[in-house]
Amino acid sequence: MRLIPVALALFWGLNWPAVKIILSIFPPFTLRVLGLGSGAVLLLLLARAKRVDLLPPRASWPGIVVGGILAVAVFNLAVAWAQLSTSTSRAAVLTFTMPMMSAVLAWAVLGERLDRRRSVALLLGATGVAILAWPVLRAVFVDHDIAATKGLAFPLIAALGWAAGTVYLKRWPVAGHRIVVTAWQLVVGAGCAMAGMLIAGESFPTQGWNGRVVTALSFHIILGTAVAYWLWFVLSEKVSATVAALTTLMVPVVGVLGAMALVGDRPGALDWWGFGLVLAGAALIVLNLGAAPRRIEQA
Repeated sequence: MRLIPVALALFWGLNWPAVKIILSIFPPFTLRVLGLGSGAVLLLLLARAKRVDLLPPRASWPGIVVGGILAVAVFNLAVAWAQLSTSTSRAAVLTFTMPMMSAVLAWAVLGERLDRRRSVALLLGATGVAILAWPVLRAVFVDHDIAATKGLAFPLIAALGWAAGTVYLKRWPVAGHRIVVTAWQLVVGAGCAMAGMLIAGESFPTQGWNGRVVTALSFHIILGTAVAYWLWFVLSEKVSATVAALTTLMVPVVGVLGAMALVGDRPGALDWWGFGLVLAGAALIVLNLGAAPRRIEQA
């Protein structure tokens, strides 16, 4: 179980610079149609190879649709627009305000309490994210840079969609094999992206292809989408929504380091303090994944 957050940190973290590379030739809706649709096909092929029924129970479809819209479609489309509006590093960091949003929603909807360990982890993570997000926040609120507003709004929309989808699926669990359920949630996300692609008049790119784009696209489809979403839904099914969300605090650190290596982003000295705080908060949760969630006692 403790290896799942590490795998997610690598797959989703490196997926940020991969998507940035792909967006150099792909429009955002088209990218999500291809990425989410291909990820769904891979998971359904895996389910077929394992001789699993490819259709979940009828009662599962409402949860699949809502989860697919919130945790897949809203998140992925907002992330693509975020990377077109600000640097990959900042988009990754701002999106991972998700654990804070998820903790609040889990408290309000699920009655999950924050024990001392989780409270400290949340405080460390929030402080680290605030430090890493400061350049964007300063551009919006101090320098009054209107263009930077998109770089702030889209990551926060992505974070809220992901948090809401996670809490919804925890409150109303979806029956069925996890690979199949994940695949159909990706199909829902791809369908939303297809509607946007048609409305926006986007088309599949025919120029600009090279080895770098092909490698990034392959990573995005296989590890960053199909495998990562499967692992995420397995994890979120086994632990509380708050704990699952807090384990993702490692993702923006890997994303920023990956952006440094692959797309030329260069964090400043203060950023390294942010990285340390975020990793410390994530470590507190990952090392205690076996703890049972606490709930608010009813009067």
